[in-house]
Amino acid sequence: MVGMRDVAKQAGVSLSTVSLVVNKNGYVSDDMRERVEDAMKTLNYIPNELARNLYRGRTNLVGVIVPTVRHPFFSAMTAAIQGALAKRGLRTMLCSTVDADQSETDCVDMLRRHMMDGLIMAAHTAHEPIYWTSIGRPIVAFDRYLGAGIPSVGSDHDSGGHLVAERLIATGAKHVVSIGGPRSQFIDYGGGMGTTFPTVRLHAALEGLLNEAGIRYDYVEAGEVANLEHQRDVALHVIDEYPDADAFVGSDYITAYVVQEALRQGRRIPDDLQIVAYDGTGMADAAGIRLTCVRQDFDALAEQIVTRLIQACETADGKLDADHVGVIDMGHDETASPHDVAEAMDLVPVSFHQGESTRR
Repeated sequence: MVGMRDVAKQAGVSLSTVSLVVNKNGYVSDDMRERVEDAMKTLNYIPNELARNLYRGRTNLVGVIVPTVRHPFFSAMTAAIQGALAKRGLRTMLCSTVDADQSETDCVDMLRRHMMDGLIMAAHTAHEPIYWTSIGRPIVAFDRYLGAGIPSVGSDHDSGGHLVAERLIATGAKHVVSIGGPRSQFIDYGGGMGTTFPTVRLHAALEGLLNEAGIRYDYVEAGEVANLEHQRDVALHVIDEYPDADAFVGSDYITAYVVQEALRQGRRIPDDLQIVAYDGTGMADAAGIRLTCVRQDFDALAEQIVTRLIQACETADGKLDADHVGVIDMGHDETASPHDVAEAMDLVPVSFHQGESTRR
């Protein structure tokens, strides 16, 4: 088996010079580097990745915690994150808590033991901020607040709520029903800190604007995002539960089933019933009709998440200070208000896309 000593002998350089070239660490002249690279090709030398990582104190492995990859949103988001990591030579270790019956703690333990370089947290957690801030390793939160110094990236859901409300108000909606996750996870409504429910600001903005316009608004809980069967059942029965509603809002997954049931009942879309999807995955185009939707920019979200993670990896404790966008610095106070979270979060714009499920 060819080793670095063989390469050094072939190139006529020292072993330390070969090591610098292989590990890309330290200065080596262009002439020396070319000689070493030519020798590596001649001898078909393949660097030992494990040894290189041990030398650098890195694994090139990043953990990504999501509740499930069965849901269209998390499928798209996970794929975008994996792509953004791969462009930087980083690999993805997926921790799908529901699909694999795996606790987020398992993934965090690997991070603590330096078995991965960083962690992207994209699932709801019951752990208090002190749990996350005490880890002392690079973490980025997606669409939620985890604690002081931990960067947070998310979509601009407040803007998303405004886009949905403005369309429904302009098209004469009288009764809007929004379908989403458990309100117990809404920091804006629950009064505590903990972590944010991902689209809380969407629902808060939507409700506020519709109330101001005198339009009736109801919110229906569809359960945890990973319980797709329950979400489907809620979507299939919501029209019967709210027979006078003339507009429904929900994720691509939920609204696709609302469309299915509306068409089965002979309801005319968008004349009798308007439907707005939120996420903008491929499912919005595969619901039987092309759904009007607010689209989250998965690629931009992933790029920003990975950028923040790399920045965190360059610090001693894995945290960023308040000079970075997306970071809340509360000092010794581990709590923050919903307003603090919204103001500090690193927001990525969403966009409105007119489909066939709303009036123009």
